[in-house]
Amino acid sequence: MTTHRNEFAQYCCELLSTVGVCVAKRMFGGYGISTDGMSIAIVADLGDGEKLWLKASADTAKLFENAGCERFTYTAKGTLKTMAYYSAPNEAMESVTEMAYWARLALDAALLARSAKRKK
Repeated sequence: MTTHRNEFAQYCCELLSTVGVCVAKRMFGGYGISTDGMSIAIVADLGDGEKLWLKASADTAKLFENAGCERFTYTAKGTLKTMAYYSAPNEAMESVTEMAYWARLALDAALLARSAKRKK
């Protein structure tokens, strides 16, 4: 399988590099970003430009909300849908160091999801 990357998706992979080697793969008009086979982020344009959306868990969603991050929300067949992803804080988009905390939250959410799948 060929991996395609645009410049912004590649930049996001670099920002998230503190949690491991990230790979951006084209999906659904955007990009899925994963590390060690686990999805940790999405790059998508929901109408106001491409954004980095980080995976969250029930435990970490409040941290994203408290930082003013938007929840990934879209309309499908006339119904409003949400996913457990939040926009990255603006200040975190400036450097790997600023992103490290948020990248770790996204990785933790992915690890939790993988653990839950294995228990089923």
